Amino acid sequence: MTDPFIRTIEDAGREGPLAGLRLAVKDLFDLAGVPTGAGNPRWLETHEVPTEDAAAVALLRNAGAKVVGKTITDELAWSLNGTNAHYGTPENPAAPGRVPGGSSSGSASAVALGRADIGLGTDTGGSIRVPASYCGLFGLRPTHGRVSLEGVVPLAPSFDTAGVLTREAATLRLAMGVLLEGTGEAGPITRLLAPQDVWGEIPEATRAAVMPKVESLGLTIDREPLFPESGDAAPLETARVAYATLQAWEAWQTHGAWIEANDPVFGPGVAARFANAAKLDRAEVAAAQRVRSGVAALVRDRLPEGTALAIPAAPGPAFMIGGSPDREAIVRLTCIAGLSGAPGLAVPAGTVDGLPVGLQLVAAPGGDERLLELA
Repeated sequence: MTDPFIRTIEDAGREGPLAGLRLAVKDLFDLAGVPTGAGNPRWLETHEVPTEDAAAVALLRNAGAKVVGKTITDELAWSLNGTNAHYGTPENPAAPGRVPGGSSSGSASAVALGRADIGLGTDTGGSIRVPASYCGLFGLRPTHGRVSLEGVVPLAPSFDTAGVLTREAATLRLAMGVLLEGTGEAGPITRLLAPQDVWGEIPEATRAAVMPKVESLGLTIDREPLFPESGDAAPLETARVAYATLQAWEAWQTHGAWIEANDPVFGPGVAARFANAAKLDRAEVAAAQRVRSGVAALVRDRLPEGTALAIPAAPGPAFMIGGSPDREAIVRLTCIAGLSGAPGLAVPAGTVDGLPVGLQLVAAPGGDERLLELA
């Protein structure tokens, strides 16, 4: 298995609420004097070494966290697997021989291995929540826009967020408190929406592992469908397609010119996604935007103050290295938060065949602190 660190770093650390905690930084975030590679050797070759820390890194460092290294990421953060054709697959100690999940793969691996206490990552379409589920960790994708992405390589800017992975809920709350800077909503979550239409798509083994965690929280549980009756026979799949279309469109707008100018070599999955992204037209994007608006309105309506959506963070445990994941099934579970700009919390829930699976809790935008309190 591959070491999660691309390079280790000697950092003296500072005083503050995070003093004594070790920080692993995904190789999308700038560190002053350290190259940012974004998981691709050609990106590394064509970009200058940053002279300043990314804003999120600076906040965590100023609060006392000590950087111990830069970690592997899937290429340009466009994968949920945790594999990288150039740098390898970081170890998943919770599921040996299986992927750690991506694209915050190295940060998740470093934390799960006990080589860091805080793993700084990004989540565009599930890249904190899925690794958390696969590695038995806590992780938060914050409300879109709440954590600065200054000094972070983008993928799809209207979806990109920065958050952390930890082994304990208390550490997650402490680190995210630094990044969120205390500007969100307070107050408890008292009701969970565990919609039958979403849970009905989950494999039985995962349902059996995760639902007891939902019930153990001791809150009122509503099992009414998330999506109202409509002419759409598969609304969750419609949401997934809209998310995938918009992510691909933004990824090509963000990186297409660099790709055409520099001809980078990508692994097969990332290469195929960029090739398809280059072919999208504005009519497809406009249709996807309409779906996005509908999902955002639905989340605001179904998740009022004090309510969180409770669904699995992934359809099952980590798959074997070299296996073929059902990417569409994963994104059907992660896209709701992305399309609505909502925060999504992943917490360890149980096991399937001895392998971790996580619970995902989603609140309306601005409800980050509510989720952290529930964690």
